[in-house]
Amino acid sequence: MRTAGLTALWCVALLSAAAVRAATIENADCFACHSDEQLVTSDSAGKTVSLYVDEAQFVASIHGKHLCMSCHSDVTEVPHPDGFTAKPVSCAQCHRVETEIYRTSDHGQAIHQGVPEAASCKDCHGNNHYLLNYRDPKSPVFRGNIPQTCARCHGNTAEMEKFDLRQRSPIVSYEKSVHGLALLEKKEMNAAVCTDCHGSHDLHKSTNPFSKLNWQDVPNTCGKCHENVERTYIRSVHGSAVKRGVRDAPVCTDCHGEHSITAIKLATSRVAPANIPDTCGQCHAAQRIITQYRLPPNVFTTYVQSFHGLAMQGGKVTAASCASCHGVHDILPSSDLRSTINPQNLPQTCGKCHPGIGTRLGKEFFRIHAPPGAAEGKPWLVNLVTRIYIVLIVVTIGGMAAFNFLDYLHKARRHIAHVKQVGGELRLTRWLRAQHLLLMATFILLAYTGFAHKFPDAMGSWPFQVLSDHGSAVRSLIHRIAGWTFIGLFLVHGVSLVLTRKGREYLRALWFAWHDLGDALGTLAFNIGLRQTPPSHRRWNYAEKAEYWALMWGSVMMIVTGLMLLFTEAVLRTMPKVWLDVAQVIHYYEAVLATLAIVVWHFYWVIFDPHEYPMNPAWWIGKKPAPALPASEDKADAKH
Repeated sequence: MRTAGLTALWCVALLSAAAVRAATIENADCFACHSDEQLVTSDSAGKTVSLYVDEAQFVASIHGKHLCMSCHSDVTEVPHPDGFTAKPVSCAQCHRVETEIYRTSDHGQAIHQGVPEAASCKDCHGNNHYLLNYRDPKSPVFRGNIPQTCARCHGNTAEMEKFDLRQRSPIVSYEKSVHGLALLEKKEMNAAVCTDCHGSHDLHKSTNPFSKLNWQDVPNTCGKCHENVERTYIRSVHGSAVKRGVRDAPVCTDCHGEHSITAIKLATSRVAPANIPDTCGQCHAAQRIITQYRLPPNVFTTYVQSFHGLAMQGGKVTAASCASCHGVHDILPSSDLRSTINPQNLPQTCGKCHPGIGTRLGKEFFRIHAPPGAAEGKPWLVNLVTRIYIVLIVVTIGGMAAFNFLDYLHKARRHIAHVKQVGGELRLTRWLRAQHLLLMATFILLAYTGFAHKFPDAMGSWPFQVLSDHGSAVRSLIHRIAGWTFIGLFLVHGVSLVLTRKGREYLRALWFAWHDLGDALGTLAFNIGLRQTPPSHRRWNYAEKAEYWALMWGSVMMIVTGLMLLFTEAVLRTMPKVWLDVAQVIHYYEAVLATLAIVVWHFYWVIFDPHEYPMNPAWWIGKKPAPALPASEDKADAKH
């Protein structure tokens, strides 16, 4: 019994001695070793880790008055026993509340999930031994330094890519924003920094209901600085909708932007006068939003077509925009007596730009967003005058067109009769004329139905628009019939060129010769005054040859790409999809090229050339007036 008592006393004495030794470890005892810059160790991966701590910096830090053991509570002996490894320090030992908040944040959750790049305490606050008060300008979390602190991670675009963040370069955008410029250039410490909007320990992505940037909380977040604006906004039609939980209602960032918010006076601002229609149009031109919330339709397009909208597009930024009439943060429905567009308030609203006549405008019924032309809701006199002018334009211009067409037809008939009477140079046989007529018909149909497919909303596509649901099917049918006819015509023409004697003669006559280049350069020299006489006449000149072979090449390209687009599944089974995309590009641009070539080149040489006007009749009767052949004309050319 006595022995047991002595043993117990001995154990108590040993524990007491150990406690005394631990309690007496002063910071000086730690710095006796850790002030050595050469003191290092190796971590579990074998990487060298410095154990040096600058005593002066530690003393100057916010933790300088604390004992090292306050954080390193597992240290009980100095010097440390062999093989001793200190446990990682936990900030939660003292900062319990902040730690609990941080653990539920996006950064805290990422750390918990093992993402090594996620920001921890020291990533933002700095080295554990040298932490400074957040009011100290040298602290990483001092207001003026927070953008640079966040930029350590979020400024590394390549590193952030793997986390699929919504903003690619938020720091760059912020630095150019009104907030960033105020902080970084003007040194205004009350300018918004990252933590003001995103939070600090409680940072969450915007889809989180607890985030300061959750759509429904954005007005409150911005309102911390812009209090008066927030109070105005929450009373507006938009603010009321947000409070009701309408997700599509615009909040501050929808109009002003996020990291890229710029001053209103800058042309790049989303709420600069010239940009306001487009900013408002994000919602008020969106069919889904208009339909779902039963908003007035076509307000964006009617504004753009109005006097104010046209003036704005013309560069007059002082012209009335949406905000000029409806307000900015205080937008209210017209039925609200406080609304700037309430009938009682229109004299004052209009009078801001039209002093002296605001009262008159306010008394009259008018609609800024009225569609052009005659429309329901417009004054009867406006609709009457509109309809009168539409009829006047149709009758006048239609009459002019009919008169000119009859005049041209009469002159063309006289010209054709004259050629028949005096004879002329044979250009096309009856068989070739038939091919040309069929080519004309198929080309026009293919071009028209093809462009109607590419531009279904264009004015020229109205016949298919009228057919509504059947318009696409009808257009497609016409295009395919014309396409197969064109392919058949091309094959027949090609066979006749190769397999018939006359076809081979045409082929040889239409092939390029060296004199074609000389004729083209000679014509150019004559037209600019460097030559006294034009080149000699040839039956098939350089312009006709170039056009013929361009037609042949273009036909091959259109047929091949057209068949690829028609038999899409077969192409995708045998070829990479990129070739289908290439075919689509070629088919469209070749059609544009061919159509423009017909209008610019072919029409000139067969109609608008003064020597041919009113037309080259060869397409109809096979002949054209025969020019006098110079003595130097090649006999071979005269023969062909």
